Amino acid sequence: MRNRQGFTLVELIMVTVLGSLVMLAAMQVLITNQRTYSAQAAVVSGQQTTRMAVEVLFAELREVSPPGGDLLAMGPDSLTIRLMRRFSIACAVDPVAPPSVTIIRSIVPLSGDTLRIQGGANRFEVGDSVFVFADNVQSTTSDDAWLPLAITAIDSTAVLCPQDLSPALTLEFSGQTAAFVADSVRIGAPVRSHREYTFGTTTMNGDVYLARRDTGSYVPIAGPLAPTGGLSFIYRDSLGAVTTVATEVAQIEVTVRTGSEVLNSLGNQVMDSVQVWIHTRN
Repeated sequence: MRNRQGFTLVELIMVTVLGSLVMLAAMQVLITNQRTYSAQAAVVSGQQTTRMAVEVLFAELREVSPPGGDLLAMGPDSLTIRLMRRFSIACAVDPVAPPSVTIIRSIVPLSGDTLRIQGGANRFEVGDSVFVFADNVQSTTSDDAWLPLAITAIDSTAVLCPQDLSPALTLEFSGQTAAFVADSVRIGAPVRSHREYTFGTTTMNGDVYLARRDTGSYVPIAGPLAPTGGLSFIYRDSLGAVTTVATEVAQIEVTVRTGSEVLNSLGNQVMDSVQVWIHTRN
């Protein structure tokens, strides 16, 4: 029988070394691919976060009228504004104490294809701050005004608009007769309800988020943002100069930044930022 020899120690060492090199190369490729995927995912997440935050702020701040008193507080990383949330049309007015305005409550078909749209009148609540349009002399616009009032009571029991008997709500404004005496609120006058909101940042599970609050705590909207400088506001007048006077604000420069612990191929932290100038309603 012929003698059979096995592998020598040198051969085993060489095979082991070569196999280890192949395995290390394969592991390095897997690690690189994983890092690339994580970096790309962090980039996409950051872009989506910044754009969502900007879209929310853009939609809200475009409705603000600083000369009309809608910009209530100005800060470098937060602001408080007054936003219209409900709208309806007056179909009856009673200026006698307590003064009241009856508003359209439902969508009522009129002639042809025309619809009367109430735009959320059902959601008016006692305590709401509202603006009621006073036309005064109808042939001129120089004396028109928005009356700032507060709803003290709401009557919805068998209330109808006298014109077509469509469902309605009667908003009462006890103790505010003087406003109705000085100005003329007519049938067809717009009635708008506003709420105050503060936009800023809040921390949740260790991350910073764009958030909004009214009377309660902040509610996260978009994020995570960069822990430092994730949200900033600069207030500018119509000429683009920085101003600290709320009624002079015509543009709000908004910067949103995100940060991630993920590193890109250059070893830098993955970040994204968006800067926009939002023109307010003046």
